[in-house]
Amino acid sequence: MLEPDSVADLARQLHEAARTRVPIRQPSLVHPDMTIEDAYAVQRALIDLETAAGRGVRGRKIGLTSKVMQRAVSISEPDYGVLFDDMFFDDGAVVPAGRFIRPRIEVELAFVLGEQLAGPGVTLFDVLRATEFVTPALEILDARVQMSDPDTGRTRTIVDTIADNAADAGLVLGGRVIRPLDTDLRWIAALLLRNGTIEESGVAAAVLNHPGNGVAWLANRLAPFWEVLHAGEVILSGSFTTPVFAEPGDSFVADFGPLGTVSCAFERPAP
Repeated sequence: MLEPDSVADLARQLHEAARTRVPIRQPSLVHPDMTIEDAYAVQRALIDLETAAGRGVRGRKIGLTSKVMQRAVSISEPDYGVLFDDMFFDDGAVVPAGRFIRPRIEVELAFVLGEQLAGPGVTLFDVLRATEFVTPALEILDARVQMSDPDTGRTRTIVDTIADNAADAGLVLGGRVIRPLDTDLRWIAALLLRNGTIEESGVAAAVLNHPGNGVAWLANRLAPFWEVLHAGEVILSGSFTTPVFAEPGDSFVADFGPLGTVSCAFERPAP
């Protein structure tokens, strides 16, 4: 278990990395015995620093919800992070150049809660009752931790990602808003286009068999820390596509068919 001083130091490093856009060395290389619970302790300390600096919490994100991604990082459950108020972009927005280090895009459904969810014991049916509406979303990922160690080539681990607020960096909400019982959420599908070319596609059932299961998992996972999901919060339920890197000047459109589209573009830096 990491000492409190180490937890606080890693949180400070990650806070500074987000400000300077310079990623830090993988915490798991500096602390080889670092556990998932250590990583969440760092994340909580990082959130405290961010909120003390004036950022507000508007929701949560769930990551690593597909079996393929879980096997790739040798875990058996998803991870989670916090959505801050300055992470939200309007549908069709131009994302400022230099806002991110190495951004990537994923396709998701966002659940907007009408009632509080508090674990333990939250079920899919509780999630469907508590959700006011569901809407298409794009998540912007970023890494304040080096994705590959320059000396060894070692890629970051799950503890590195969790400590780094689950690589959360931004989101775009758009398309058609629906009530959670108006359609079978499992069968919502989307195409992800970059610069007019399809890069990824997927169906929402890839998220733990039903995207609402991710929200239930999160409410229960937070219960030991006396944390709840509040009414009005936006919960990104997990991606059903693999992430696609975004370069300056790239435009992205997620086409959800009957639920419409959600899009953004990445600004080209000034010459």
